Amino acid sequence: MSKGDILVGLDVGTSTIRVIIGELDGLNLNIIGVGTAKSDGIRKGAIVDIDRTVSAIRAAVEHAERMVGISIGSAYVGVSGGHIALQPSHGIVAVSAIDREIGDEDVERVMSAARVLNLPAEREIVDVVPREFTVDGLAEVTDPRGMIGVRLEVDTYVVTGARTVLHNLLRCVERAGLDVAGTVLMPLAAADMVLTSDDKKLGVVLVDVGAGSTSISIFDKGTLERVSVIPVGGDSVTNDITVGLQTGTDMAEMVKCKYGVAKVSLAREEEKFKIQRIGSSMDKDFSVVELAYIIEPRMQEIFELVKREVERLGYPNGLPSGYVLSGGGMLLKAADKLAEEELQGPVRVAVPEYVGVRDPSYVGCVGMIKHVSHVYGRSAVAATSQSKRGRSSGGTLQKIKGWFQDFI
Repeated sequence: MSKGDILVGLDVGTSTIRVIIGELDGLNLNIIGVGTAKSDGIRKGAIVDIDRTVSAIRAAVEHAERMVGISIGSAYVGVSGGHIALQPSHGIVAVSAIDREIGDEDVERVMSAARVLNLPAEREIVDVVPREFTVDGLAEVTDPRGMIGVRLEVDTYVVTGARTVLHNLLRCVERAGLDVAGTVLMPLAAADMVLTSDDKKLGVVLVDVGAGSTSISIFDKGTLERVSVIPVGGDSVTNDITVGLQTGTDMAEMVKCKYGVAKVSLAREEEKFKIQRIGSSMDKDFSVVELAYIIEPRMQEIFELVKREVERLGYPNGLPSGYVLSGGGMLLKAADKLAEEELQGPVRVAVPEYVGVRDPSYVGCVGMIKHVSHVYGRSAVAATSQSKRGRSSGGTLQKIKGWFQDFI
């Protein structure tokens, strides 16, 4: 991709909608714009109010546009949630070239063959993740391009999602005035951002502690092997603070972000704060230790549920590279220390190394545009100069199949 190419990523989260604008300078990615808006129409990753979600997307886009001074015409949209599932599939084709050299066309055909599945009417294919290729019986081939062979096979995981959830998400983006350039599976995007090839080969658990839920993605032998979602996240901590301190939700969220500590032993008794309680006009003093006594049990529960889910998915002893944690829930002080105790394995918090987004909650969104730049090449450039008014657009249902692309 050439210097000055623009990519836009849209992450529609439970608590916050984020828009990231990236500029590509050769192989380097620079973050030039960030837009955020509070998300009011989403619960645990699912859209429950179309109008509020559309308004929030517009607000986040306008925020990013003002920062950069451009008009955004299209964006790549992140897809995640409990409705996502992986289904094994196998594809096989004959090599088409006369000299039997395997090229891009052969890889595309075998990946298309792997997409041919009998799916329930309520499921939609989001992505196809190649696990390994086989050339004339030679297995464990990572990239068959350039090899000589007669028969090409591929073992994949076909990523599917709930049709209703996907259509509602894309309809909101369309109604907000954006064209959907494509969709990106968020665990793959985040993995490109924070995991090394050794992490993926040895085995690692990528955990995104979001507001409404906690996503678990297991990478092993170089590829994505398992995905799962736990319906507990940062909002549960906020709700506990609301009840424990008898205050409003907005105040509880502010207190959590400013004073929250995930481990009681690391909180300081002398550090105090004032809040107004429900039904009272007087402010009341609380210590950070009192707040930590509310936060720690819920965070312990989240990490314990993560550990149990990893065991249920077939990894009772964890994985060699341990856990990589991201998401807004990891903004709590000492959350990594508590995670290390509860998960009983190596733990590190992923933070994007870009000015303006050095925050665990931006891992997925920044990873999205980085992933897209690698996969789609020049066709990934956003339509930034196109006016939002007067653009022709077909219905979401008619265009959705063109939006879902293979990441090969």
